Amino acid sequence: MGKTSLLEALQIRGYTVIPEVARQLIKEKQAIDGDALPWKNKRLYRDLMFQRSLESFEKVMKQKQGSSPIFFDRGFLDAICYASLTGIRVENDMKILAETWRYNDHVFILPPWKEIYQTDAQRKQDWNEAVFTYNKMIQTYRSYQYNLVEVPKTTIGERAEFILTFVTKEK
Repeated sequence: MGKTSLLEALQIRGYTVIPEVARQLIKEKQAIDGDALPWKNKRLYRDLMFQRSLESFEKVMKQKQGSSPIFFDRGFLDAICYASLTGIRVENDMKILAETWRYNDHVFILPPWKEIYQTDAQRKQDWNEAVFTYNKMIQTYRSYQYNLVEVPKTTIGERAEFILTFVTKEK
């Protein structure tokens, strides 16, 4: 019902969707009892999340053809936000990359929705932490001069239409 379901709906409609790097990283590290987990080694987790997000962005930008939008399920700014949330210093090279490597000026953001919020083996944040993270995400993206577009709390189909209508108007 949330962000992943929305991205799946956009993918079904033929749009390119780049999966969330952080969730995949957590799954990989859980499988091998690794340290790069948000509840074990926050700095290592942040570093790998940033690196993988940057690699994903770079790969997509090199392969990008045409004017069809590409939707990322999170990005390297999320690693910067995570650092801020956990009190880890954001390295200068991260700041420079965040200032120079840009996603679209408009970034879609989905507000917390208590009725559909769920935790699982990778997402262990409670509701209050999720709301705090959302507010910190707004702060992070705005600090890098992104225009945030809040996606309304409605059906997946209506949310997908909202996004597609917006990107069509922006062309």
